[in-house]
Amino acid sequence: MGGGMMPQSHRYEILDGLRGVAALMVVIFHLSEAFSYDPVYKHLNHGYLCVDFFFVLSGFVIGYAYEKRMTSGTMSRWMFLKARLIRLQPMILISLLFGAALFYFQECNYYAGIAGASVWYVIENMLLSFFMIPITPAFNVRANGEMILLNIPLWSMVFEYIANVLFCLFVFKFGKKSLIALVGAFAVLLADSALNMNLFGILNAHDYPLSLNAGWSCTTEHFYIGLARVGYSFFVGLLLYRLMNRNTMPTNTHSTSGIGRFALCSMIIIGVVCMDQIGGYEHPLWDGIFNLTCTLVLFPMTVYLGAKTRVGSDKTRQVCDFLGRLSYPLYLMHYPLVYLFFMWIDTHHDSSFSILAFTSVSIFLLSIAMAYASLKLFDEPVRRWLTKKAFDKP
Repeated sequence: MGGGMMPQSHRYEILDGLRGVAALMVVIFHLSEAFSYDPVYKHLNHGYLCVDFFFVLSGFVIGYAYEKRMTSGTMSRWMFLKARLIRLQPMILISLLFGAALFYFQECNYYAGIAGASVWYVIENMLLSFFMIPITPAFNVRANGEMILLNIPLWSMVFEYIANVLFCLFVFKFGKKSLIALVGAFAVLLADSALNMNLFGILNAHDYPLSLNAGWSCTTEHFYIGLARVGYSFFVGLLLYRLMNRNTMPTNTHSTSGIGRFALCSMIIIGVVCMDQIGGYEHPLWDGIFNLTCTLVLFPMTVYLGAKTRVGSDKTRQVCDFLGRLSYPLYLMHYPLVYLFFMWIDTHHDSSFSILAFTSVSIFLLSIAMAYASLKLFDEPVRRWLTKKAFDKP
């Protein structure tokens, strides 16, 4: 998710746009969960796979934006980490403040433990989360196992940082064969998770296997699955960048073709999210195979298609640029509002369809508005100031 916008002169416009499409689908997916908590029978079943798509994008963009500078010695490991902290931490901070501000308004039967939480408990959680320190299920008053109390999507940023640290410590030095071996090793872990093979005795017995819908809780099983997800997807994105000609701009400069390619790739993401659960409770392996196919093949292919095409239309380029800039704030800012939506559904579940639809659309639009406001009023100004302080020579 935190691949961010590329600091070099060239931009992969379609990849920026796809990041935004995936972020919008994540919001819709989370809102839809308020109407069904069942792991199988949901209205939109596979929205969690957007995180794997984000990881592929992130690995590709990190490779393009930083690898050449790091291998040439013009960017040190510490400079890379500073650049990533500046890119990621401002939005993490504002999203945690937003989550803390709305925390006590989210109390309901579903989140009954909120009533007993002290202000110091909220402050402590905010500090832990800012430094990407997860909490155990026993310490979470929501009683739903989230490793980040105030804003659950931040779980993926914990794994994003793990992948970034691994990249800057040694993976950027890997040759092609070593990187392929690393991706292959993580592919085994990913297959183990998705197909519930339990090759290493880490996966637990459930009424329905977690497959790849995991990583957001601070348990051994969730950490294993989360590491498999980021390990494969991030580094296959990096490998994809390596396998493409890093000095070549996207080859297709025809405007109409660029628009069509963006639409095609967007429909792939939307189709994955909207795909019904396959196999039901009786045949969970079928859905695991779908999860694995998306992560191993479909998402890298989609990133490849997007990276190989350049948008010629100014309007399409502007749309992709807007979606790309909005994606990270939207991903981090929407869930405190989703918590409120869950609370409202808990007390208004008998409302008419029109009221439910109006409220859902309102939360969706408010999420976009909050994301854009945080981007323009906080994230971009703060990042500009931090970048100047960190990298401009006196």
